[in-house]
Amino acid sequence: MDWNRDSNHNDIAAVAARLVVEEGLEYAAAKRRAVKQLGLQARAPLPDNAAMDAAVREYIAVFCPETQAAELRALREVALLWMGRLAAFRPHLGGAVWHGTATRHSDIYVQLFCDDPKSAEFALLDHRVEYHPGTVNGWRGEPVQSLTLRTRCNALGQWVLVHLMVHDLDDLRGALKPDAQGRKPRGDAPALRALMAQTPTETQEHMP
Repeated sequence: MDWNRDSNHNDIAAVAARLVVEEGLEYAAAKRRAVKQLGLQARAPLPDNAAMDAAVREYIAVFCPETQAAELRALREVALLWMGRLAAFRPHLGGAVWHGTATRHSDIYVQLFCDDPKSAEFALLDHRVEYHPGTVNGWRGEPVQSLTLRTRCNALGQWVLVHLMVHDLDDLRGALKPDAQGRKPRGDAPALRALMAQTPTETQEHMP
């Protein structure tokens, strides 16, 4: 067993988890910054996302269980609001807000599944919603159109970013395939409401 490798993995995961919770970084960016902060080589082996998920949940449980639960619920309420407004495009929530590890620093990620990729953008224009277009990598590594908007979260007393990823309707079938940890990587509005009906402990222990 390579004890030094395991120690580095644990150290990277612990530092990266703090960056995820306290600064809202995505896992990949948090791991890269953790390597730099720890003074490790840039090519140091990184913990996988399952290890990161465990480290993030442990950090939350130790340092901010009550505040995180309230912040998560506030972000999920915002997500539900926008999923309702965009119901015609079969919205599914993903990311930390879906998986239950989001804090006030986290962005909201919603996948839309459209017959016409431009239809979601037209809907935002029709409702005079300001947004910034861009491109991100999808779950298969393919380029996906993104529409980013800023919305007010009164419960948190701040603005939050909502990223809308626009997929073809045919992509919906593959979108619900369980991830490497056996969890649904995203869920629709009824699935999100079901999560919100659970207690924080149940949400973490029985995440679908």
